[in-house]
Amino acid sequence: MSNEQSLATSPVSQRFRGYMPVVIDVETAGFEPTTDALLEIAAITLDTDEKGNWSIHESISRHVEPFEGANLDKAALEFTGIDPDHPFRKQIAVPERKALTDIFKVVRGHMKQRDCKRAILVGHNAAFDIAFLNAAVERTNIKRNPFHPFSTFDTVSLAGLAYGQTVLSRAAAAAGLSWDAEQAHSALYDAEKTAELFCSVVNQWHHYQ
Repeated sequence: MSNEQSLATSPVSQRFRGYMPVVIDVETAGFEPTTDALLEIAAITLDTDEKGNWSIHESISRHVEPFEGANLDKAALEFTGIDPDHPFRKQIAVPERKALTDIFKVVRGHMKQRDCKRAILVGHNAAFDIAFLNAAVERTNIKRNPFHPFSTFDTVSLAGLAYGQTVLSRAAAAAGLSWDAEQAHSALYDAEKTAELFCSVVNQWHHYQ
């Protein structure tokens, strides 16, 4: 879709009542958003073509420094394969506030271009992602969070409806998407696959717009 297209006719703003779906995936050092570290976050913005088919538009991800006093659960770190003390990671990781500010800037820019009033989080087990996102926003005292505070699109439910599968890897396979187990549990990779899955489901029903 061209930037010159009239914002008033943006199919992105029309499809979900003015909400702009943005895929978010987080990798963490545990399951408790207020005490366990946020270690990676990725966001994927989406767009539509002239036929109403959705696809990935832009990706942004950040490695995140554990906040002061954060819990680092050993089992969670072994599951994700993330080493918070790895020298390369320490070179590129940024504080939570910087990570969120960078992502929110991209999201707000896309919202403005598509005439959307708010972003809505798309996630696989979305309650987990939005809980960690909201906790990080509160910790960093960010005032302008573009995301709806509790409404989400959960690809677990959508994939269960469309393909009879709820595990991300199995749902991706059922949708005919590629899957690389070696890259799984990276926030960017999982976000990209969640985005592809969401688009696959939505594109089956785009004629109801």
